[in-house]
Amino acid sequence: MEASASKSSVIPAVVGKRKGSYLFRLRNNAISHWQLYLFMLLPLIYLIIFKYVPMYGALIAFKNYIPTKGVWGSDWVGLKHFDRFFHSYEFVRVMKNTVLLSLYSLFAGFPFPIILALSLNYVNARFFKKTVQMVTYAPHFISVVVMVGIILQMLDPRVGLVQTIMKFIGLSSVNFMGIPAWFSHVFVWSGIWQNVGFSCIIYLAALAAVDPSLHEAAVMDGANKVRRMWHVDLPGIMPVAVILLIMNTGHVLDIGFEKVLLMQNPLNLSSSEVIDTFVYKVGLASTAINYSYSSAIGLFKSVINLVLLVLVNRIARKLGQTSLW
Repeated sequence: MEASASKSSVIPAVVGKRKGSYLFRLRNNAISHWQLYLFMLLPLIYLIIFKYVPMYGALIAFKNYIPTKGVWGSDWVGLKHFDRFFHSYEFVRVMKNTVLLSLYSLFAGFPFPIILALSLNYVNARFFKKTVQMVTYAPHFISVVVMVGIILQMLDPRVGLVQTIMKFIGLSSVNFMGIPAWFSHVFVWSGIWQNVGFSCIIYLAALAAVDPSLHEAAVMDGANKVRRMWHVDLPGIMPVAVILLIMNTGHVLDIGFEKVLLMQNPLNLSSSEVIDTFVYKVGLASTAINYSYSSAIGLFKSVINLVLLVLVNRIARKLGQTSLW
């Protein structure tokens, strides 16, 4: 009994000593490297103010929010607004348009940066390579408003360049922005043209890290450039590609309303109304503004994105052992 009592009295002292030593080392480390901690402080403050503090506002999705009463003073309604969205006539159309646009953008745009990076990686002419890089990633820096303005001018059914070319080769004029079926194609392929060069930079950096001895061995075995791309380069950049795919999957329902809203018109609304534009119209642009209803829709979208991110990350980890965490 005495031995057990003495042992139990020693354990807290040892644990306390270990904790004290850890805190002591942490304090000394912070003092000796205070510049690094100060450098980390600004992004930490940014995350707290703009990412975590706004989560408090998600409470209005479960309340009948009235600005004069505030968040806590408003009446609690639970899942009423979620149920209203799920049973609204807009739910099926908005979800279908959002999912189709997002998956179309994901699967159509994902291989092109990889193909461009693999092609540029084997270009020996330095001037030509740099010129192609500059030409392809320059559109990324064009603002959304200017980009949509260019698209509308190019596709104008009367004076647009595309219509002029179509008439010159004998084809009839097509109102691309007035036909709902054309909206997704214009939206996706204009986005690919704008962002393919900038996304290619990541894969070029990954290709630069591929071991040159693997290429030397492949050349000694008689492999041509296509075989080297398939058996050396693609496996080398596959971890980066999987990570980017996982991150893009986490934004499946996050189309962004700026470009969609600017390209919308009454003729293509049936195929261009997505969750983000619907939330904007309900929460800000409507004559009967409903903050709680729009917040519930936005929260629903964020939860689905989080679930998809976790699910795809787990699948990727089990299949290829490459994941975000």
